[in-house]
Amino acid sequence: MIKVAITGNIASGKSAVEDVIKSQGFKTLCADKIVADLYKNKEILSQLKNTFGTLEKKEIAQIVFNDKEKKLELERIIHPYVKNEIEKFILNNSSEKAVFVSVPLLFEAGFENLFDKIIFVTADENIRLERVMKRDNCDKNFAKKKILAQAPENDKIEKSDYIIENNSTIEELENQVKTILQTF
Repeated sequence: MIKVAITGNIASGKSAVEDVIKSQGFKTLCADKIVADLYKNKEILSQLKNTFGTLEKKEIAQIVFNDKEKKLELERIIHPYVKNEIEKFILNNSSEKAVFVSVPLLFEAGFENLFDKIIFVTADENIRLERVMKRDNCDKNFAKKKILAQAPENDKIEKSDYIIENNSTIEELENQVKTILQTF
């Protein structure tokens, strides 16, 4: 089995790539969905409440994007659970030819060693900025903070096996993904 990570900085199009891969019959897992499910876990909720004084996702986001120490605290709470779920997914699908896991903070979390191959999705910063503002219904300054909270793309591109540029149409994105899938 080949274990493949899909990563990229915020609003680069990881979900769109994951959707194309899933449509081609491959098993996929999204780390963002794992995190969303953690908000149903009483132990996690307790830790979040104690750390941030709130359980509101938007309030926590405002705190972590304005305080690097609080961001690290959030990661210390969440990353072990995410890693465990990824490992379970890989184990439960060990008979597959290849599995794909979308992990936005792959390098930041140190999860790259869980995978054999890495697909990096990139898009121009101005495109990502517009996507963040639209998706998260936030202003330009907060969107920029979200973008700047991640390590620069160039560092991650150097560590990746495949690069998908998502600056064009969905058809172009699909073509790039399908070309990569032919190698599996």
